[in-house]
Amino acid sequence: MAKTSDQKLKILYIISLLAENTDEEHPMPMADIIKYLEGQGISAERKSIYNDIAMLQQSGYDIINRKSRPAGYYMASRDFELAELKLLVDAVQSSKFITEKKSNALISKIEKLTNKYEARKLQRQVYVTNRVKTSNESILYNIDYINEAITDGVKIEFKYGEWNLQKELVPRKNGKVYRENPIMMMWDDEYYYLVAYDDEDDKIKHFRVDKMMSIVVTDSKIVRNRITSGFDAAVYAREHFGMFAGREEVVSVRFSNNLIGVVIDRFGRDVTIIKEDDNFFKARLKVQVSDQFFGWISGFHGQAVIVSPETVRNDYIKFIEDIGNAL
Repeated sequence: MAKTSDQKLKILYIISLLAENTDEEHPMPMADIIKYLEGQGISAERKSIYNDIAMLQQSGYDIINRKSRPAGYYMASRDFELAELKLLVDAVQSSKFITEKKSNALISKIEKLTNKYEARKLQRQVYVTNRVKTSNESILYNIDYINEAITDGVKIEFKYGEWNLQKELVPRKNGKVYRENPIMMMWDDEYYYLVAYDDEDDKIKHFRVDKMMSIVVTDSKIVRNRITSGFDAAVYAREHFGMFAGREEVVSVRFSNNLIGVVIDRFGRDVTIIKEDDNFFKARLKVQVSDQFFGWISGFHGQAVIVSPETVRNDYIKFIEDIGNAL
């Protein structure tokens, strides 16, 4: 005789069975459902299973009884569509900040969000091995610690790593402990960055999360001032190039007309655009002037030219000359 406790689990077994093993092309006949339950030590009559399935349908489960061949019950819809799961798998695969081991573990969990037939389709697109991945296994814990500190409005302490010639991530500045006011995390160039306010230097700093070591969430409240209270993440992301800081400037740049899409994609539709002639337009851009910004401009091979201010133009010319002298 089946145990009473197992009888109570019957409806859960039915949910699991249909979710993992059925879809429109692979319905499960009642006889197979009964056989499966018997294998779990549960004796069930057809009528009780009909009642269980009806209860699940009333609870919101999209279970269909297909009358035509192949006949049987199947789970018609789930929280995630296959295309959505493929997007999640792609994101996990391509994320440099997630280790190969953790990537494979996360993808295995994603596969469980669908049935075994669609899971096979997900497996066909999994190519994690030999991708550029971080070796920091604590990355997801770091994200949790940082989110906790941001939510609670407290400072964090950590050591910041750098790579040596032995390909080892070691604490920089002789193991200096950084004490920062976390503002937010940003995704840039396939890495997570912590954006934090350093009250000693009175400026915003960035730290790559996978290089943060020995994170401690403190009890000290973050500093509230003009920077931390009025921080605009969207504006900040537009102004920075590759998460490298520089002096803030409003720069006028002449672009070829074919680059209008590039400018709007980077700075948004609110960017100030002035038509110069049939071939060029000028854009006023608020940016953090840095080598990364200059590298972005130079990548357009003369189709983008800094017009003003003169100081930025001269710095850009020097940047180009230094590259030439280094060759």
